[in-house]
Amino acid sequence: MSTEDNKANVRRWIEEGWNQGNVAVFDELAASNWINHDPGFPNVRTLEDYKRWATENYNAFPDVHFTIDDLIAEGDQVVVRFTARGTNTGDIVTPMPLPATGKQVTVSGISIVRIAGGKAVESWNQADYLGFMQQLGVIPSMG
Repeated sequence: MSTEDNKANVRRWIEEGWNQGNVAVFDELAASNWINHDPGFPNVRTLEDYKRWATENYNAFPDVHFTIDDLIAEGDQVVVRFTARGTNTGDIVTPMPLPATGKQVTVSGISIVRIAGGKAVESWNQADYLGFMQQLGVIPSMG
């Protein structure tokens, strides 16, 4: 697969999977043995874990929208820098139960996705989870 094909895979993951709420597209775009590495969500490792977590996120942030800020590919890896925005109108389940706050949040992050045979096989994620919790009012902001 070309780097452009790999970028198209990641773009669909975000646009169709996250922005349109089509969890089924993750099955199409990822290998069945796909693995997720995210220090903020250590229990979200497999594709089934990820789909469950995505559904929980839609319930907690029904207006969630991801903007692709940068999309860069080299070899079998795609790097996406993103900004996610949404309003917390439902309870958060993972990583810990939190009641809905009604607050809007904006979270930036970066994911590196490795693709083999046209499918995502592994991803590494880093996002501003501290800022996310501060915006929800769960953790006090400095100053």
